[in-house]
Amino acid sequence: MSSTSYHYPSTAQHHAGHAQPRPHAHSAAAVSRHVQRDRAGYTLQHGGRQVRIGPVAFWIVVGTLVIMAIWSIATGTYFAFRDDVLTRLIGRQAQMQFAYEDRIAELRAQVDRITSRQLLDQEQFEQKLKELLQRQATLEQRTDALSGDVATTGSIRPTRHVAPPSLPTEMQLKPSPISDTVIFTAPPDREARLQSREAPVSTTRLASLGNGGGLDGVLARVSGALDKIANRQTAALTDIEETVDGRARRMQSVLGDLGVDTTKTPAAAASVGGPFVAIKPPRPGASAFDRQMYRINLARAQIDHLNRVMVAVPVRKPVAGEVDMSSPFGVRTDPFLGRPAMHTGIDMRGETGEPVHATAAGTITIAGRDGGYGNMVEINHGNGLATRYGHLSEIDVAVGQTVRIGQVIGKIGSTGRSTGPHLHYETRINGEAVNPQKFLRAGLRLGSV
Repeated sequence: MSSTSYHYPSTAQHHAGHAQPRPHAHSAAAVSRHVQRDRAGYTLQHGGRQVRIGPVAFWIVVGTLVIMAIWSIATGTYFAFRDDVLTRLIGRQAQMQFAYEDRIAELRAQVDRITSRQLLDQEQFEQKLKELLQRQATLEQRTDALSGDVATTGSIRPTRHVAPPSLPTEMQLKPSPISDTVIFTAPPDREARLQSREAPVSTTRLASLGNGGGLDGVLARVSGALDKIANRQTAALTDIEETVDGRARRMQSVLGDLGVDTTKTPAAAASVGGPFVAIKPPRPGASAFDRQMYRINLARAQIDHLNRVMVAVPVRKPVAGEVDMSSPFGVRTDPFLGRPAMHTGIDMRGETGEPVHATAAGTITIAGRDGGYGNMVEINHGNGLATRYGHLSEIDVAVGQTVRIGQVIGKIGSTGRSTGPHLHYETRINGEAVNPQKFLRAGLRLGSV
C-alpha cells in the first residue's frame, strides 16, 4: 500500500481556489494520504490521482474504516484468546456436569437409605407383630388351660373359678350329707405357699413406648394390653396353685390324723381305670407358667386320689339338720343297769321315721336285728373302716349291696336296748370302736357337705 498524506487547505488558499498540499504526519494506524478540502468537500490524492468526495461520504468512509479496524482488533483478540476461552467454558461445563452427577448420586444414595430404612422398619414391624401374635396365641392357650380342663393324666376335675372364694377359717357343717365327693375350700395356709408368687413385671421395649405415636405406639399399646392379660393370668394361676396345693396338704393332714392309709384306694371308690401315660415334666428352660401348671397338675392328681379315698371315709353326718347328741362316746352310766359301761358310739336324737344316710361309700355287711343294737346296718368302707347304725325302725338295704355317700339306708327308731327314738352311730377301725366325733370334726376341717 502506497504512502498517503492528508492536507487540509487554509482559508486563504481555499478562497484563492488553489489546493496546495501540505503534508501532515498521521498516527501509525492510518495510511499516509493527501486530502484537500474545499467548499465542495474533500479531495483525496493517491498515486497522482485526485478523488473528490463529499463530507457525508467522507465520514461514512472514515466510520467504515474505524469499524473495520475495531473488527480487526476484536477478531485478532478472539483468535488470540479463543483457546483459553474455550478451555474455560469446557472446564466450567465439566464442573457443572460433575456437580450435577454428584447431586444425582447423593439423591440416589438418600433414596437408597430411605428405602433401606423403610425395609428395615417394615421387617422390625413384622417381627414385632409376629411376636405379639405368638404372645396372643400363648395367652389364649393359657386362658383355655385356666378356664377349661387342665391337660394331665388321670381324671382331674377342672377348676372353673379363677380366683378362690374368700371363706372363714372354719367351715360351717351344712345340713345335707348327700354328696359323692368331698368338696371343700381350705382356709389360707402358710405352709401351702409355693414359689413364683409375684407376677412378672413386663420389661419389653415396646412397653416403654406406650405413649408414642405411629406403628410403634400401636404395637406398644397392644403389648401393654397383652402384658396386663399375662399378669392377670399369672395372678389367677398363682391363686389356683395355692388353693390346690393347700387342699392337698390339708386332706393329707386330715387323713393322717384319722390313721387312714392314703396309699390304698378302697374298693367302693376304685371304679377307675385306663392306660398308663406318664406325665412329662417341664423341659429345661420352660416358662414359669408351664412350671406352675406342672405343679398344679401334680397337686390335682393327688387331690383326685385323696378324693377317691375320702369317698370311703365316714366324715359326714348320718342325719340331716342339726345334730342333737344325747349320749357321747366313751364311759357312761348304763341307762338300764345303772352301772358304768363303755358306750361305743354316739346317740343322736330324732323322730321315728327320719331317714338315716350312709356317711361314706361301701358295702353292706349286716342288715338286720343284732342284739342290743336292735335293727342295725353295718357298712364296710374298706381300709379297715366300718360304720354301724343301730335302733332303726326300718332297714332299706340288704347285705352285699353297694351304697353311695348320702344314700338312705334306714329310718330312725327305738329298737333294741333303747329308751326312745334315736340313732346309735359307730365308727370302727380294724374292728375297734373309735370316737365318731373325730371323723365328724375332720369333716368340719375339710368343709365337707
